Amino acid sequence: MTLKERVSGIWLISMTLLSLFAFTVYFVAQMWLSLLQTFYLTLAILQIVTLILYLWGPEKLKSRAARAVYRVLYASSFAVIPAFAFIFMGLVSQYHVRIPDSIDASSLPAAEILPGEETVVYDTGMVYVIFPAYGEVELACQQRPSKADGAITWCSGAAFQHDIQLGFSHENIDGDHAVRGTLYESPYNRDSFAAFTFAQGRYAFVFDDAPGAIRAAAEAGGSGFMQFGLIRDGEPVMSVSRPRARCYRTLAELNGHLCVIDSVNMLRFEDFMEELRRLGVTNALYMDMGAGWNYSWYRNARDQVVTLFGLPVPWSHNWIVFRR
Repeated sequence: MTLKERVSGIWLISMTLLSLFAFTVYFVAQMWLSLLQTFYLTLAILQIVTLILYLWGPEKLKSRAARAVYRVLYASSFAVIPAFAFIFMGLVSQYHVRIPDSIDASSLPAAEILPGEETVVYDTGMVYVIFPAYGEVELACQQRPSKADGAITWCSGAAFQHDIQLGFSHENIDGDHAVRGTLYESPYNRDSFAAFTFAQGRYAFVFDDAPGAIRAAAEAGGSGFMQFGLIRDGEPVMSVSRPRARCYRTLAELNGHLCVIDSVNMLRFEDFMEELRRLGVTNALYMDMGAGWNYSWYRNARDQVVTLFGLPVPWSHNWIVFRR
């Protein structure tokens, strides 16, 4: 066996193992995007077939078509490393960065977790309670808000996108939504959706007639979107069964003030809900923290942008924005 053949064998074995590992990571991490799941599975199968052909002996392929197919299969192995890098970055993005300038609230009474004149972050040990400074809250679509916009104090993913699409359309957003006075009706409203609206300087969580609340916000020149209702008047209205821990986020009302609550580390949904109950959260919407919807950043009291999840994905097209 020549040196070139030995190197090819080592390469194919390595890429086969790496492709299987990438698919396993994707599956275990529950990044449920069916198109990508099919891609990773297909890539792994291609590497297994290529390795089998190599071990059998490519020189035994007599026809030109068979040799061409083998070359195509061999070439697919060069997609394994970038595919693994993508899934690795996606997995890393599930972990929350630490917020060093947060206030230690591990022994602070929940009633004292309150907003300040500037954006303030509390760390209870299990969750971050983030009170962005704001005078307006709006929904931004299509064009990702810029960190260079000094008026923005918080930005994160908002409503679900119904399908994975690189292009943007309002019809692909789950739930009716309003953008600065313009109403966009969705064919994908769900009974379990609640509405968050902001109009005429006031925010609201609405659980009984979410589409009507969005329509009213638009008529008043405001913004709003729909997401799963999480807590209503202090009582949980949503339960999620997940076999593993992950980071969670909610847009919430605590002590009569609007805030965002993120888990400090990956934890089980039941533990996240228990911490919200302990804090006395009044109303809350579930804010999905999957790839793309975990993208988030805020502007601290020193006017510095702090990136919490910095990996934007091309299929995420709407964000909730706090402006001062």
